[in-house]
Amino acid sequence: MYAIRAVLQFTLATSIAVFAQTAAAQARPDYGTAINLAGAKKIAAKALAECVKNKWNVAVAVVDNHGGLVYFERLDNTQTASMDIAIMKARAAATYRRPTRAFAEAIAKSGPAVMTLPGAIASPGGVPIMVDGKVIGGIGASGVTGDQDEQCSKAGLAE
Repeated sequence: MYAIRAVLQFTLATSIAVFAQTAAAQARPDYGTAINLAGAKKIAAKALAECVKNKWNVAVAVVDNHGGLVYFERLDNTQTASMDIAIMKARAAATYRRPTRAFAEAIAKSGPAVMTLPGAIASPGGVPIMVDGKVIGGIGASGVTGDQDEQCSKAGLAE
């Protein structure tokens, strides 16, 4: 039993170290001034328009640069679980300063131990909101596939 626990602890430590090295190798942007309600509503509206255009029932959340919920909206008939998932994706994108797709890619490289990081979501759809190279918040969408969720979130950030 002790040997198994030691192997598991070593695997966990190694996976977290690999993720940390990968993260450190990427230049993470600084945090900027938090997004305000007006900005959050504009971003969410563009994301939701993309989803409506594609007939996708989704939930969209916008958080500030520290993961606090600023705005949330869901389309009719969106699955119940997507409400929390959208918020978690937005929060992970803002607080880790990277798209949630990065967690899925880290798991593919180093294994599932990355998922022990608090608030990590290994599903595309969460994207940091950037202004002048700084993270001011995050947007998350949930309700369809991860790639479609990400498409909605990125549409919210398009100029």
